[in-house]
Amino acid sequence: MSEEKLKRQDELAQLIARHSGREGVYETIIPSLFFIHRSNVTRPVYRVYKPCLCFIAQGKKEILLAQERFEYGPADYLISSMDLPVNGRVINASSEAPYMSFKLEFTQSQILEVLNESEIQITPKENAKRAMFVGQIELPILDAILRLARLLEHPEDIPYLAPIYTKEILFRLLQGQYGGALAQIAMEGSSSYRIRDAIEQIINNCEKPLRIEELADIASMSISSFHRHFKEVTAMSPIQFQKQLRLQEARRLLLSESADAADVAFRVGYESASQFSREYSRMFGAPPIADIRRLKQKYDHKVHA
Repeated sequence: MSEEKLKRQDELAQLIARHSGREGVYETIIPSLFFIHRSNVTRPVYRVYKPCLCFIAQGKKEILLAQERFEYGPADYLISSMDLPVNGRVINASSEAPYMSFKLEFTQSQILEVLNESEIQITPKENAKRAMFVGQIELPILDAILRLARLLEHPEDIPYLAPIYTKEILFRLLQGQYGGALAQIAMEGSSSYRIRDAIEQIINNCEKPLRIEELADIASMSISSFHRHFKEVTAMSPIQFQKQLRLQEARRLLLSESADAADVAFRVGYESASQFSREYSRMFGAPPIADIRRLKQKYDHKVHA
């Protein structure tokens, strides 16, 4: 990495340390901007990534999308261009050199706005591309990231300048190596745009039976074409995608409520409690009751440490 990049990366790490203030995920006062600060490597954390840009100023992380592995560190950035169920873990962090990460969420309408206002040339109907990718950080992108983060030192400037700097970041990304893949989510008629509509339908109705014909109709594709494009975008089948959403939601419900595992299974759409327990164990490494007990013990230990 060049000296210029190292200098900016170090400044960003210092900003994250100063403005996160604690271990974990910190929502900054800049809309849709989060800082993540970890002093240790972590177990896998399951969540749905919204469309976002992630850049690590210090440390290293691993993200699993189905069976596909993405590893990235300070020389890279990661983009999720759609809502995707993933699990991720910090794989390089210590108290001396904590993991420091910048995460900026964005929307399809923000991408469209940049495309409409700029002269970036994008092929309108490329084939569907994977909705998660890792690229090598370029100095213009890093400069734009740093400009946005620096606003935390001047909060009075945030209302006016944050939207401008966010737009600059998206403009730089659209100019970069994966600009075409990112643009597709905002281009009506593209395969990625149509798969995005189907993903939204699954997320909003994940507890209901999956109707492939209906999803293919939403995407304006044949069933075979829909399956092919969906797997290209998400690295999994629609059924696998729904299963991950259901199990993540079940875990959240079990952690936040004193609910019975069988009741939660039915609430998230399972017809068989035994099938739910098997699939839960396969995904999280333990049956529901044992998994939740372990997570709560871990949380209690942190609180009293």
